[in-house]
Amino acid sequence: MNAVAGKTIGRFVPLIVFAVLVAFFGVGIVWNQHHDPSFVPSPLIDKPAPDFRLPLLDDPSRSLGKADLLGRPYLLNVFASWCFACGDEHPVLMEYSKKFGVPLIGYDYKDPPQDAKAWLAQHGNPYSKVIADRSGDTAIDFGVYGAPETYLIDARGIIRYKHIGPLTPDVIAGQLEPRLRALREENP
Repeated sequence: MNAVAGKTIGRFVPLIVFAVLVAFFGVGIVWNQHHDPSFVPSPLIDKPAPDFRLPLLDDPSRSLGKADLLGRPYLLNVFASWCFACGDEHPVLMEYSKKFGVPLIGYDYKDPPQDAKAWLAQHGNPYSKVIADRSGDTAIDFGVYGAPETYLIDARGIIRYKHIGPLTPDVIAGQLEPRLRALREENP
């Protein structure tokens, strides 16, 4: 290759690099339009929920565990009084808790009990029962990233669905309700 050809090609290298970067960014934008960037797959889907036994928020001398909940599907909703997004989700839970057709179990995460009780007293309590994981140790077994998160657990204790972030009417209609219907059809 002669010197002139080398200089000519050298002038196009920045343009080629720029074109490649634009292509990568373009693919990324298209990818994000068709895929939820907040979606984090859970390795626990279709696997048994972790065994747990946690105190009830309103009566710490009593507890509730996985074995107590077997036999019927339920939703486990991770929340905390310190969680800003939980405040956004809470009115939705208040509206839909009876419509789910399965128990909605509150999972108070890393929260002083008096704060959680005050928060529920102020905003209302959509839960059939509330368990408290003050240390967050059991949450690790569930793979909790933070609050809010919601798990759909079937009658055999198998996790069928996990949603990270606030439940919204759109999420409920498009993702949760079809799974609830499928569970009802499996176990009439």
